[in-house]
Amino acid sequence: MKFINNPVKETWSTILERPTKTVDDIENTVNQIFTDVQKNEDAAVDKYTSLFDGVSLDNNLVSPAEIEEAKTLVSDELKEAIILANKNITAFHIAQKTSKVFVETTNGVECWQEKRPIQKVGLYIPGGTAPLFSTVLMLAIPAQIAGCKEIVLCSPPNAEGKINPAILYAANLCGVTKIIKVGGIQAIAGLTFGTENIPQVYKIFGPGNQFVTVAKQLATKYGVAIDMPAGPSELLVVADDSAKANFVASDLLSQAEHGTDSQVILVSTSQKLIDAVERELEKQLHELPRKEIAEKAIANSKSIFVSTDEIALELINEYGPEHFIVCTNDTNFYVDNIQNAGSVFIGNYTPESAGDYASGTNHTLPTNGFCKAYSGVNLDSFTKSITFQKISKNGIQNIGNTIEIMAEAEGLQAHKNAVSLRLKDLS
Repeated sequence: MKFINNPVKETWSTILERPTKTVDDIENTVNQIFTDVQKNEDAAVDKYTSLFDGVSLDNNLVSPAEIEEAKTLVSDELKEAIILANKNITAFHIAQKTSKVFVETTNGVECWQEKRPIQKVGLYIPGGTAPLFSTVLMLAIPAQIAGCKEIVLCSPPNAEGKINPAILYAANLCGVTKIIKVGGIQAIAGLTFGTENIPQVYKIFGPGNQFVTVAKQLATKYGVAIDMPAGPSELLVVADDSAKANFVASDLLSQAEHGTDSQVILVSTSQKLIDAVERELEKQLHELPRKEIAEKAIANSKSIFVSTDEIALELINEYGPEHFIVCTNDTNFYVDNIQNAGSVFIGNYTPESAGDYASGTNHTLPTNGFCKAYSGVNLDSFTKSITFQKISKNGIQNIGNTIEIMAEAEGLQAHKNAVSLRLKDLS
């Protein structure tokens, strides 16, 4: 990690830059694949699956037989873990249900709001070096609770043309209605336009690499909503002498092993802790199976010494981390004043990996500072709010003149007439 000592505020934006490619670097590739899939549908999807995943498929739809086979390939121990995580995630997301909001704004004018599920949603589940079956739980569980009718899952196949059995097991457990062996840009394009095998959806969810992130953003140009711009994983830890250096190092590495373009940052008011964490990183790094990936991510990462908690907080809010761990004597200061973070983990015994898997909160979170304006995935992500109003004869008499005056002031005579005719009918 690169050490930075008491950086002046003018340098923060440079210091806190993410190690990601610009959109310009990859947008041309994404546009070309979108155009191809829109025109040639499954033929184009199959072509890119062969090109990028190195496998040619006779059929990219997952069959019931493959799901049954997956159940036998997942160990009982892992099944029990998935079931427990499912229970906790379900409990937390069910608690997010809200009832109808009803207000009589004026005598005779009733207004209310109700939520309805998004009928067709697409879930993108990364495969590759780390098949994220946990993300299936994070997306399919709230989709199921919300009542989405079609829950379509896309995940890239491995070299044998299969999807990781744990992904299939979790998808079946959580009510996914269709599973397709397709990844990357071509998956997002398929969900955007629809093909013979891939249903067109109304909203796309799920993390992915920078190509998937740009593809999701392009999908919005074609009228498909997305959960958020979610790119490479990132973590910021704020810690002082009350923190355990080995815990902090393990948390930093847990995100670094996601991918070479991940970024982790340590902010501390203690030089002693920074030095101890550096030693622990070296020690723990050599024991990781994904050492090479983590090493490259650590090279993109920084440890920053600041003199006060107030400076640390200001810097953290400027960065807007996806994951934010607080291990300080005064945790309340950070918890009460953090404005920009995807998800917050408090205290020495709250590792970020708990939120990744089984505590109950959702791990699909905004990156690249988008938490300044976006929330992480939650139950509301799978619903839309519809407003209703019902006005009685008395109600239109109470607000009619107000509407007439405002409509006339805006020069919209037909708007005024729609009220005037009704008032005349009642006079």
